[in-house]
Order: sequence, then C-alpha cells, then structure tokens
Amino acid sequence: LDYNRVDHTKFVYSPEAGARFREKHGVPVGNETVIVMGVSGRLVRDKGHPLLYEAFALIAKTHPQVYLLVAGSGPWGKRYAELGEHVRVLGSLEPEELSCFYNVLDVFVNPMLRPQGLDLTIIEAMQCGKPVVAPNFPSIVGTVVVDERFGYTFSPNVRSLVETLDSVVRDGSRVLEMKGKACKDYALSMFTAKQMASAYERFFMCMTNERFCRYPLPIDS
Repeated sequence: LDYNRVDHTKFVYSPEAGARFREKHGVPVGNETVIVMGVSGRLVRDKGHPLLYEAFALIAKTHPQVYLLVAGSGPWGKRYAELGEHVRVLGSLEPEELSCFYNVLDVFVNPMLRPQGLDLTIIEAMQCGKPVVAPNFPSIVGTVVVDERFGYTFSPNVRSLVETLDSVVRDGSRVLEMKGKACKDYALSMFTAKQMASAYERFFMCMTNERFCRYPLPIDS
C-alpha cells in the first residue's frame, strides 16, 4: 500500500525541543494532571474546526486543567481565541517549529468531518511520539489508529468528540506517554521514505515471482 510519508529527520521525538517551545509560547507547566492538546493545519470549516471548537469549549468547562494549542492560519483562528486562557493560537509555523509544537503536546487532535485520505499532520505527530485523536474513518482505523495502543477514534459529531476528549483526560499523561511511544515506533516502521522504497521493491518483486508476495521477507526487517 502506498501510504503518505513524512520526512522522519524533520519530525522527531524531542522532549528538549518541546520544553523550549513551552517556555517560548507560555504553555502552562503543571503536575501530571495538566493535559495539552493540539491541532495544526488550515483553520477552515472543511477541516472540522467547528467540531473541535464546540467540543473543546465544553471539555474545558469540566476539565480546567486542559489546554489547546492551535497551529495554522485561517478564519477559525479568531474563533479559537474567543475560548479564553485555555487556548493558545500560534499562527502558521515553519517546519522546524512545527516539530517543536508536536513535542510540547500530550495528544494531537485531528477533527476532520469527512474522509480526506490520510492527513500528514497525523503522521507528523506520531513520528514526534504523540498519540492521536482522529475520526473513525476507514482511512484512519485501517492505517493509523489501528487499535487503542495508538490513540482514540470518534464519530464526527460533537458529542462523540467530547466523550473521546474526556477519555483522554481521564487516562492522564502517563497513559498518553505510553501510547505516544507506540505511535513513534509504528510511524517509523510504516511511513518513512525508506519503508516506502521497500514497499515498492516488494511490489515489483512480487509481480515477477509469487514467493515474494509472502510475508515476512528479509527486506522487511
């Protein structure tokens, strides 16, 4: 399968980079009960931001220790800013800053409302060692959040997303960290240029000899 891939040399797990980003942007520091969520990309309706806006407004009322970082540009940036002190709207970030952004998070949220293929932001966050919250579309559950080790899925409506974000908060930072480590390992095994080259090699070998269609092979290691 030809999955999207991300340059794993640019999006890397780095707690140090996350700490620098946290200090630069005034991201709250607290005990293990503080949960920092994040979203990135184009801040437009089509990307599901009305859904996350409503859901986070509700979750922040019941969980005051939760914060949302928003990276990107678009009309919904101003709306997010209306949610007050629990939200930081950062604007567009350069790729090197975006990696730092992912590293400051406890969990990455992708709120898209309809199937749009495999969003690169999900892979970027996973390669930085972050679990993801994403809709339960086949393109997601079939390739990324294949089970609960890697994050959480929701139906694309406000109620389901609120319930999912509530589960994230109740799981806490330690569980999220474990899921994040699993995400990093999985993303590096599936979505790098090297893995894609191996997949293409396997495909053409399989076309010439069916024994190369069997798994695993030495080239898979």
